[in-house]
Amino acid sequence: METTKEVEKATLFERLGGTAGITAIVDEVVQTHMENPAISARFMPYGEQPERLAVIKKHTVDFFSAGSGGAAEYKGRSMEETHTGMNISREEYTHVMDDIMLVLGNHGMSEDTKKEVLYILWSLRDMIIAR
Repeated sequence: METTKEVEKATLFERLGGTAGITAIVDEVVQTHMENPAISARFMPYGEQPERLAVIKKHTVDFFSAGSGGAAEYKGRSMEETHTGMNISREEYTHVMDDIMLVLGNHGMSEDTKKEVLYILWSLRDMIIAR
């Protein structure tokens, strides 16, 4: 569990546990999405494509690592390009955010850290929803 002192001194990347922590969070988030009946149809096909799923997870880890103060370089497509044609609804995106918040809680993240991640997710919504 994070302490207030750790939160004040650490970057978001560090508070999320660095690359290893973000990787564990991404793995659990994807599994949670696959089990969430509201969005599982979007994620279950990747269970049959382990190589593709590994690439998606790697891009996700790199994206959050780079965006949270880590040294990783994100080399994937833009959010708009990645999600064009998916027609993701606001409701689906809300379920995605809820799953991420649940997993962050499972990993003992502070409320401030969860709020910071939520802010990032909220800032991405227009690049993802209804594309």
